[in-house]
Amino acid sequence: MTKADIVNEIAKSTGIDKAAVLATIERFMEVVKDSLANDENVYLRGFGSFIVKTRCEKTARNISKNTTIIIPEHKIPAFKPSRVFMDEVK
Repeated sequence: MTKADIVNEIAKSTGIDKAAVLATIERFMEVVKDSLANDENVYLRGFGSFIVKTRCEKTARNISKNTTIIIPEHKIPAFKPSRVFMDEVK
């Protein structure tokens, strides 16, 4: 399912204009991205959590050059579904 499919589905079921639904979804995604960029987790009860995970520093190998490089500690976004979400998907 694409973003356009989601917009069409919401617009059809609620009767709200597609442009308004698209603007709302776009703004929601911006808020989530901005929050994660500022190290703030986003919790949606009954759906899940958008969280920031920290990956530890690690050593990697470049096999073709036979060298090692150090990958510094960095943060990645992640989604953790709620128990209700998981029960419905199963």
